[in-house]
Amino acid sequence: MILAPVVNIAEICAQKGIEHVVLSPGSRCAPITIAFARHGGFQVKTVSDERAAAFMALGMALTTGKPTVLVCTSGTAALNYAPAVAEAFFQRVPLLILSADRPPEWIDQLDGQTIRQQNVFGQHIKQSYTFPPDFSHPDATWYSERMVSEALNEAMNYPAGPVHINVPLREPFYPAPDEDLKYNKQVKVIAEEPQAYDLSVAQSLRLQEEILKYRKVLVLAGQDQQQEPLLKSLHTFTESTGAVVVGDIISNIHQLPQAIRHQDIIFGNTDQEQLAKLQPDLLISFGKSIISKSLKVYLRKYKPKAHWHVQPAGQVADTFQSLTKIVRCTPQNFFTALAGSTRADENFAAAWAAANETAGNYLQKYTQGAPYSELPVVARVLRQLPPKSNLHLANSMAVRYANIVGLQAAQQVQVYANRGTSGIDGSTSTAVGCALSCPGITTLLTGDLAFFYDRNGLWHNYLPPNLRIVLLNNHAGGIFRLIDGPRQQPELEPYFETRQELNAENTARDFGIRYTSVNSLEELEDALPAFFHPEAGAGILEVFTESNANASAFDAYRTEGRKLRFK
Repeated sequence: MILAPVVNIAEICAQKGIEHVVLSPGSRCAPITIAFARHGGFQVKTVSDERAAAFMALGMALTTGKPTVLVCTSGTAALNYAPAVAEAFFQRVPLLILSADRPPEWIDQLDGQTIRQQNVFGQHIKQSYTFPPDFSHPDATWYSERMVSEALNEAMNYPAGPVHINVPLREPFYPAPDEDLKYNKQVKVIAEEPQAYDLSVAQSLRLQEEILKYRKVLVLAGQDQQQEPLLKSLHTFTESTGAVVVGDIISNIHQLPQAIRHQDIIFGNTDQEQLAKLQPDLLISFGKSIISKSLKVYLRKYKPKAHWHVQPAGQVADTFQSLTKIVRCTPQNFFTALAGSTRADENFAAAWAAANETAGNYLQKYTQGAPYSELPVVARVLRQLPPKSNLHLANSMAVRYANIVGLQAAQQVQVYANRGTSGIDGSTSTAVGCALSCPGITTLLTGDLAFFYDRNGLWHNYLPPNLRIVLLNNHAGGIFRLIDGPRQQPELEPYFETRQELNAENTARDFGIRYTSVNSLEELEDALPAFFHPEAGAGILEVFTESNANASAFDAYRTEGRKLRFK
């Protein structure tokens, strides 16, 4: 007989609006698994590899904005969740992890599949709870029900993130063959009203007065999901003040026509006189991480007089070593409250616009005429993305190439990337989770090492037909040939690039995915329309290039970019 408090974990999750549950098979977790599987109120998936399961759950939570529930058995199963849990923690994505465990008296007693699971995720979790192992007293039931509500509330409280409940369970794990599970519709559920995080009138007036001190205002958007109300308020702010707004591709501000989108090229320039014209008096930042190293280096060298970071709650990083003020409100509220509050230096805005135009023209000319290599490949892929679709960017060079190329406002493409920890693990699984929870086409742009590292992201019974994988295969960790340090070492090929001869054709065959390979820009351009056709089904488009050729072409691109003269 499955204990009622365990059954009611599922009922509380349902009443709290949870939609997606990802289970990994195991015996100790059977009571939790069965409770969710029989409830009928969830979309339940079973994924055997816990690491892939956790990243799939991350992808679902990214697109739905709601916690995804993860369920695993005892022992090392929960440890395999750790990479995705860390990514969710730093990317502020809500997850609820339910790990089955041995009863406390059996920990460290050499019993099978037993480790120390309490607080197993250390400092990479918002909160860890332990379910009562015994329900002989009625307060234990009250406590367990309260715990589930508190955990889900905590997962959604700003900043959102992963929360863990460790559930010690004793046998029997399985109900009798004719036993029906009874879900208590009157179970205790604690709701929490969300915080608005708005500025007070007095705060708004103070900031409006203070911003008048600065004429060169630069708004920097970090990683975040696309938010229409925020884009509207940011558009109004920049139009009414003359402030400049810049953001990487993962900031999802590319739908703003006035957004600077070629900063990686701009700050690769070596002309100090040109760069000095772009130095802000006031930097206003919001969102999470920044991809562009050249932008970070620039802002650390050409420091603003003041740096305000806008964030409702939580820890704030001093990324550019110039932070002077933390403004505790939502970015949307901030830009709405300060619209029209100042008028920036027109020469400053003009300098940025000229630099962006010059960089954009250079990029277009280069990618159209460059020899066959990865950067012009990515430029053609991004131009062909279906409108109103999703783009997942794997780490290493895929996300960097995409950030250089950028997207146009009219494409309306939502961009995701695992930049919380910036690891290559889980890129495929995260994209699969997104595709499973979002109806539009989801494209994963990935490199060979990231793809083959996470092949188990395709090892399940839920292959989404709206998934498209563009695989850049140079048979090596090509990034090490492009960055200073490893590229100059004799150990480059065997110990950094780690050359491999795999291709994805067998993987595609194993999982029943349409497969296409190309070896030239002409073949790529011919293949893309059919590959992205809405009715084509899940597909892998493998683009073969040579690591040496990629490095030579990218060096040529950077060398010419350093010499650009802004208008």
